[in-house]
Amino acid sequence: MSKLTPELEHFAALDAELVAAVRDIKLLSVLSWPMSVQTRFLGDWQKRRIKLPEITYKKFDYSERRQILNRIIDRADSDHPVGNYIARTAQSWVFATLLLENAGTPQMGEYSIQLFGKPGDTISGSEVHNIDAARHFIVAAREIMHSSQLAEPDYCLSAETMREEIQEELDRFFTNHKIRVTVDEELVAKAAAGPTRIRLRARTSFTEYDRMQLLQHEAFVHSLTALNGREQPYLKSLGFNSPRITATQEGLAVFAELVTGSIDLGRMNRISQRIIGIDLALKGADFVDVFRFFLDEGQSETESFTSAMRVFRGAPLEGGTAFTKDTVYLHGLLSVHTFFRWVFKQNRLILTRHLFAGKMTLQDVLALEPFYECGFLSPPLYLPAWAQRSNALAGYLSFSLFANKIRLDQIERDDLRLGV
Repeated sequence: MSKLTPELEHFAALDAELVAAVRDIKLLSVLSWPMSVQTRFLGDWQKRRIKLPEITYKKFDYSERRQILNRIIDRADSDHPVGNYIARTAQSWVFATLLLENAGTPQMGEYSIQLFGKPGDTISGSEVHNIDAARHFIVAAREIMHSSQLAEPDYCLSAETMREEIQEELDRFFTNHKIRVTVDEELVAKAAAGPTRIRLRARTSFTEYDRMQLLQHEAFVHSLTALNGREQPYLKSLGFNSPRITATQEGLAVFAELVTGSIDLGRMNRISQRIIGIDLALKGADFVDVFRFFLDEGQSETESFTSAMRVFRGAPLEGGTAFTKDTVYLHGLLSVHTFFRWVFKQNRLILTRHLFAGKMTLQDVLALEPFYECGFLSPPLYLPAWAQRSNALAGYLSFSLFANKIRLDQIERDDLRLGV
């Protein structure tokens, strides 16, 4: 390792304090509901006994931890790119602790919006907001998905078969690390990923799209960036899921699905429906109302419960507030896609690789760029295959930039009579 300047040594020490302070703080796992809640609610629903689920959350007191985080913020020079990164990261953990302490109360929604935004937020570089985008994909799904011309052969895998196939691919790719794939009887979501483990929901059928999405989204983005962040010599916090990086992480993961052809319109529809579901909850809809919304949109009872649960994690089930994390999937995708197009136009494609060096925001990628040359930051150990193929990525972005100049609303039917 290169010898650091005193300034960078100070930031490395601050980052180590930050990691020690937040290492055991969990957000999603603490707010997740046990499988028994789903089983009870759906059993009652099928018997027409309609009532709100009963959820209790563990009580926390993170006041001492916030004192540590605030001292870190005070000692980080926010005018320096690295100091600014540390201060912003520490602040996001402050909001996370306040959210956890207020789980089950209306106040948690305020901290959720601070961390993840909300429906109605404007998308960078445009005059539209994420609800506009969500409605676009929902309408597209209604108009197109039911067409028999789009029918594809069913390809269903059991959770155990899925586990074996995914494990084999991961063992080939992550040559310096071991990621275990397990089947989890208590997991409500279809899949969940960490740095060293990917869990699959038991007693669930997986499609070929599920398989491709899980690999590209969970393994080759979430797990990959965590492992790369852990390999950083000084900024070890890049290996942690700080709440402020969620939009970029989820946006990058969905972009990976898009650029590899792994995403389908059904998934875009579900992601979009969640934004509308969150908006309904913020406007006063309770858990049952939002569950019914997902049912009416064509989701199964199990899917509708899972979708509604995601909206109400940590929130009062009577409505008026929500856990807004799921707004970031579509918002983040559009932001990441814009970022990739921008770096291509600026002839700075190297930044697309830096995005995988750890868990960071798009702003961090730009601000921290100078610190690779001096050895304070290391390039990513792992890159997904599509990001390694720079020429293919450049071709995709070049086409995307030009195609966006074409106004579909100005095209007449006769303009499409090609080859005449």
